[in-house]
Amino acid sequence: MWRASVLTIFPDMFPGPLGVSLAGKALAAGAWSLDVADIRNFTADKHRSVDDTPAGGGPGMVMRADVLGRAVDAIVPDLATDARPRILLSPRGMPLSQSRVETLTAGSGVVLICGRFEGVDERLIAARGLEEVSIGDYVLSGGEVAALALIDACVRLLPGVMGAPASGAEESFADGLLEYPHYTRPQTWEGLSIPEILTSGDHGKIAAWRRAEAERLTRERRPDLWDKRHSGAPAKPPNPIGASRNKEG
Repeated sequence: MWRASVLTIFPDMFPGPLGVSLAGKALAAGAWSLDVADIRNFTADKHRSVDDTPAGGGPGMVMRADVLGRAVDAIVPDLATDARPRILLSPRGMPLSQSRVETLTAGSGVVLICGRFEGVDERLIAARGLEEVSIGDYVLSGGEVAALALIDACVRLLPGVMGAPASGAEESFADGLLEYPHYTRPQTWEGLSIPEILTSGDHGKIAAWRRAEAERLTRERRPDLWDKRHSGAPAKPPNPIGASRNKEG
């Protein structure tokens, strides 16, 4: 069973949207499991403090390495028997891609650390071998929303969750391209008609049109993906903002 473990100071945020729709049905059916740990349960003071002032001064607070270290060790007590990636959601992390999602889904699950405040003590990241992952070039209030997004992206790829395997074969990023436009009934809506090619019954021409449209959209909206696909070189994230404050975790 694919297993997601989440460390957070807001455990009530889970399962949240993961408890409904495809992910929720798969969770109820036992296709995957979710366990959530409250980081505050691993504090050692009466105030259940998880953060402290940043060394060297500066605004905000930083999550403590000792508290998070105990939390991570409780969730993954034996690295030899639990090889799941330990991921810290962070805007300075590597961008989450569909290929990375596929790799995570093929494994036994993930351990996700949801940071808050200005960030996490760097020593914890190094000592516990955390992988920093970002879901986009923007800053969130915490890692919980990012964790929900990552889990949803993985769960929907688990066998049987989406139903027909072809459902995921032609999605955006499946072939390094954005997905082609979709249409359905009515034939005409507010003076706008479905492209004639899609009602022609010629499956070869339909496939060619869809491919051309996918390439057009990718060139126009994601030139970074287009360049990567044709050069073979790693693409730079679109419109990077160089976020340095680790609000996601």
